[in-house]
Amino acid sequence: MDINKILEKELNLKKFQIENAIKLIDEGNTIPFIARYRKEQTGEMSDVQLRDFYDRLTYLRNLVERKDDIKRLIDEQGKLTDEIVTAVNNAKTLQEVEDIYAPYKQKKRTRATIAKERGLESLAMMILLSRNVDLSKEAENYIDEDKGVDSTDIAIDGAKDIIAEQISDDAEVRKYIRENALNHGLVVSKSKDENDTVYKMYSDFTEAVKTILPHRTLAINRGEKEGILSVKIVVEDEKMIEYIAKKYSGKQNEGNENILLEIAQDSYKRLIFPSIEREVRNHLTDIAQERAIKVFGQNLNGLLLQPPIKEKVVMGFDPAYRTGCKIAIVDKNGKLLDFTTVYPTEPQNKIDESKKILKKLIEKHKVDIISIGNGTASRESEKFVAEMISEIDRNVSYVIVNEAGASVYSASKLANEEHPDINVSIRGAISIARRLQDPMAELVKIEPKSIGVGQYQHDVNEKRLTEVLDGVVEDSVNKIGVDINTASFSLLEHIAGISSGVAKNIVAYRDENGDFGGIDELKKVKRLGPAAFKQSAGFIRIPNASNPLDNTGVHPESYEACEKIIDLLNYTMDDVRDGKLDDIDSRVKKYGFVKLCEDSDVGNATMKDIIEEIKKPGRDIRDSGIKPILRTDVMKLEDLEIDMELSGTVRNVVDFGAFVDIGIKNDGLVHISEISKKRINKVSDVLTVGDIVNVRVIKIDLERGKVGLSMKNVKQPKADV
Repeated sequence: MDINKILEKELNLKKFQIENAIKLIDEGNTIPFIARYRKEQTGEMSDVQLRDFYDRLTYLRNLVERKDDIKRLIDEQGKLTDEIVTAVNNAKTLQEVEDIYAPYKQKKRTRATIAKERGLESLAMMILLSRNVDLSKEAENYIDEDKGVDSTDIAIDGAKDIIAEQISDDAEVRKYIRENALNHGLVVSKSKDENDTVYKMYSDFTEAVKTILPHRTLAINRGEKEGILSVKIVVEDEKMIEYIAKKYSGKQNEGNENILLEIAQDSYKRLIFPSIEREVRNHLTDIAQERAIKVFGQNLNGLLLQPPIKEKVVMGFDPAYRTGCKIAIVDKNGKLLDFTTVYPTEPQNKIDESKKILKKLIEKHKVDIISIGNGTASRESEKFVAEMISEIDRNVSYVIVNEAGASVYSASKLANEEHPDINVSIRGAISIARRLQDPMAELVKIEPKSIGVGQYQHDVNEKRLTEVLDGVVEDSVNKIGVDINTASFSLLEHIAGISSGVAKNIVAYRDENGDFGGIDELKKVKRLGPAAFKQSAGFIRIPNASNPLDNTGVHPESYEACEKIIDLLNYTMDDVRDGKLDDIDSRVKKYGFVKLCEDSDVGNATMKDIIEEIKKPGRDIRDSGIKPILRTDVMKLEDLEIDMELSGTVRNVVDFGAFVDIGIKNDGLVHISEISKKRINKVSDVLTVGDIVNVRVIKIDLERGKVGLSMKNVKQPKADV
């Protein structure tokens, strides 16, 4: 089995990309490091491509390992033949390999194994290999009361059980039925509760296994788990039974067709199809879960990469009803200045008192923006805030932020370490304020799966979800880079090559010795060895370093080449530090890009990255994004009109569309068919959580409180360039 050739064909990659990517991964390099600093070797594979590559490589390596195990296990039984070796070697999936191994796997006591213990195997072989068998007569020879064979019927039934299990273990039969179920089978669900409204769509539902959408699979699974739906896979049973009977009937057992048909029916209905049905359901679930996890990851990436609101004093407003709204004010750097609790919502409704308290705090701390969590009582709180800021002279606006995971953070060990003397409930308001100032720095403190942006995230494989989301966080953090002199250890531990322990050591070193003055000082941190330095150095920023390259994404291994490039273009390091490279593109063009690469011994891809980095040291790619919508007034559903155009924030992306916050109580839905005039296969290819979009109202349902939106024929906002 040539893994490299399989990867080359499946992933449409070139031979050198496959070989180099495997080599780099096996050497222990991280995905962010490979994606960013080994572009020439990988043909500029992205971090997403590399993670998909790694997943497939791991599967294929496990497949090879399992093939070797199975050949060894069968050989230990003295049953390994050239035919089995060929079949195992040609198998393309783990399922195929397990099918081949099934007849040789040690089984629990079954009807067939009991029949074999009773000495009925030769009677079974007689049915398979002898013509016109008079079973009743032959079975008399197997009656043995000591073995529990009291009659010819028991003997015959036992022989049939042995053949039924043999058919069930036939890899070719299983493959035929499995492929038929996958390609021609139907998923059928029925409701057990005629009053159910949640799963109404699936109360009498039929769809092809081959085309069922992932989110429908997960919905059906949940309905079945809750006992509301009954679900089954339907195929042409008679066709399958006919196939088995034909395969096991021939000249060698002519005259036994009727009993073989009977055995085929039993084997199919009792042993094969229930197993295949489970496999197909598991297959659909695996596809659906992987899709849901991918959507979750893309949404999380969107949240993490939202543009930060810098240099603003923010009031975090954590809405609630009975327990009151928690308030926390943080300065421009996220430091807690003040906190309190107010009760402007039901049941207390202390609106005037709450306004008075908050107006004083706004004036005292010169608050610029109020960050309101989007959870329970959010819209009531928004109405209160809009009223309040209309009554004050100071220019204050508000924004609704995704508060997912704030309560998880509040009760965490990290939150306790950061704010040991602050009540747990107030910590959530601090998080809501800070995630407006720097979404990524705050969100990395929360376990990714607790940031609920996706579909059916509670119905997916938790281990796989954690694995993928951790990768998303790592890639997002390393795309931005981290200021080593201000970052918390919870942010530092997501830098490529930096473990949690080393991240804490970096903070400890900083506390003891003051700010890092240069990238090489990182080597003095306890347990941060050469390998960790190599992986992490390019993703670390030091704004006030003596070498301006320490505040860029240029890797230290390329410093010498970078300095040569700067010199060849008639610049100085002072020019880099002072941001005086405005005409660098024209100088590169005049010098000749290819010649510049040759003269500095740098690859094309690396050269492009170096030039972009030295143009603007310390640049944050998030700054070019569209900033969150700041509001000063609140809208009601009744204020909407058909064809009204509004700006909104994408709050969630699912397979059938995107939910957009347009400032009313419930988010509006942009169905996938209303996103673009062009056909869209996946919503996540176009939209992600946190995107600012312009929409048009196309449907208003006052009774159900729902709004339909469209992005067609609506001019979309542009990011800063």
